[in-house]
Amino acid sequence: MMELRQLRYVVAVAEERHFGRAAQRLRTGQPAVSQQVRRLERELGIELFDRSPRGVRLTAAGELFLPQARAVLAAEGRALGVAARLAGEYTGTLRLGTSRGLGARLESVLEGLRRRAPHLEIDLVGEPTRARLDRVGAGTLDATFLRGTEAGPALRTIGVWEDALVVALPARHPCATGVDVDLADLADLPLRLVPRARNPVLVDLILRVCHHAGFQPVPSPLTGTSLDDTLAAIGAGTPAWTVVYAAHARQLHTPRVAFRPLRSQPLSVPTALCVRADAPTPYLPLLLDACAAAAEQDD
Repeated sequence: MMELRQLRYVVAVAEERHFGRAAQRLRTGQPAVSQQVRRLERELGIELFDRSPRGVRLTAAGELFLPQARAVLAAEGRALGVAARLAGEYTGTLRLGTSRGLGARLESVLEGLRRRAPHLEIDLVGEPTRARLDRVGAGTLDATFLRGTEAGPALRTIGVWEDALVVALPARHPCATGVDVDLADLADLPLRLVPRARNPVLVDLILRVCHHAGFQPVPSPLTGTSLDDTLAAIGAGTPAWTVVYAAHARQLHTPRVAFRPLRSQPLSVPTALCVRADAPTPYLPLLLDACAAAAEQDD
């Protein structure tokens, strides 16, 4: 008889495209995952995966089966959530997508969830934004934190707080000596920003405040693909500047880079929780409560 754990294994292997990574994600052994998937395939009479030395991919039958497996697991999660609320206690597993730079606020949310629901397991997923949104839509994530991206028509976003931004510039630069920075003083300094397609809200915000300050920023190509690469280039290379989430900046140890707020124009980007529009997670009230407490604590 088909088991829910077999469906979880199938979904994990399909998303990871690797039995070993799926086993790590599920916190179990690879042999158990392989055996249970094989057992389900024998019971169904179909091959779900094409296994080859180059990797694992879904067969045509697997492509058709995967959405149904996700739907069953999503229904299980909703049923468990309803039962937990009726019993007055949250149990099960909350699958929550996270963004970089949430810093102490994420820690506060997790601590709030632990206090409010001590028997609830929390599975954090730190994938790229588009992947997390797709998983919320498919029901394999209960919710995800989201910054500056349109979620899509099948999803619902609920604002939870504003994330402050600070300027990152070389510690040796004259503007880094004060407690804050006048934006106009950065007019001649090259600006390093992610491509607009990756974060249109952030890029448009920075360009807009520069325009209001009376200048068009000097573009500078990004070095590498990560924030760490960009900060390393700012600290050791040609002087330039960028913006960083304040919560993230407080966790960074980069003596060659200074982080300063803007003097007259504090910057922030809204952060939201994203859930399915048609069937939001039953953990949503719990999540919103924990987020509200975290936002108040940081204010």
